[in-house]
Amino acid sequence: MFKVVSLFAGCGGGDCGMIGDFTFNNKKYEKLPFELAYALDIDKKALETHERNFKCEKIVCDDIRNIKEHEVPDCDVIVGGFPCQSFSTINPTKDPFDDRANLYKEMVRVIKAKQPKVFIAENVKGFMTLHKGRIIKQVIAEFENAGYKVKYALVNAMDYDVPQKRERVIMVGVRNDIKVDFSFPEPVTAHNPIPLSVAVWELAIKDKKYYFSERAVLGMKNAKNNMKRGLAQNLNEPCLTVTSHLAKVSLNSRDPVLLVDTEKELYRRFTPKEAARIQSFPDEFEFAGSEADAYRQIGNAIAPVMFWHIAKNVSLLLASNAGL
Repeated sequence: MFKVVSLFAGCGGGDCGMIGDFTFNNKKYEKLPFELAYALDIDKKALETHERNFKCEKIVCDDIRNIKEHEVPDCDVIVGGFPCQSFSTINPTKDPFDDRANLYKEMVRVIKAKQPKVFIAENVKGFMTLHKGRIIKQVIAEFENAGYKVKYALVNAMDYDVPQKRERVIMVGVRNDIKVDFSFPEPVTAHNPIPLSVAVWELAIKDKKYYFSERAVLGMKNAKNNMKRGLAQNLNEPCLTVTSHLAKVSLNSRDPVLLVDTEKELYRRFTPKEAARIQSFPDEFEFAGSEADAYRQIGNAIAPVMFWHIAKNVSLLLASNAGL
């Protein structure tokens, strides 16, 4: 088994993909040869969720900037989706070099010290394009200087068994002394994407707390930047990207919603269970805290099934270099 250190672990979407051994949409994702040695995040509720769902040798709730290198165990793989808000294309005027954006340097610091065979880093699409690619070039150069050959790709979760259009940058670094190169997995559902219907089993549900008020619908219709029904989702297609503010989703925002009844103009938000399925979490995955906590954890997570495909290729690379 290969030991994994999970930085910025959150509730464990990426870790779920690394470990495997779960079923989603009636498809079994096999157990991969990884075990969690260490998980770190600053979000206590997210780590409570992590603890409920994984066997991990050590879970630490702290700011990564407080963690000394010797506190992190030796490992074969380091994974981490370092904070991405500063790289989002939704607000291109935001400072992309603020304190949160610079947390990638902490991941580089740990990788440089521990020298795992492979690392996997994840971030939003905007990470590639902001400042004409200057940011990603800078980050990759620092990973390379830590002793790694880095490959990266813009990966869409809907191409990998996930009922969601979710584009993310995946960077995989292989230590320089390992002579086998990493290859990204070929898309498996590019021409036949998984529809939202696998996550939404009943369009109309009884609990009224998920429905938008008549006032909210009227506000949408009268808004100057009228989104009309552009973000009401088609159950026969993958969902638009779900985010960390699903609990506060608005009809005048970029958030996907459901149109339950056209004539009555009934709209509702996703339930936490639906949101988790949209992200490809297995139904048995348990979230700690309130519904608002669950929504935040789900929206911030890496899609497990998409990450499983990445992790499987990493496992094949490591298996071919087991002597190193």
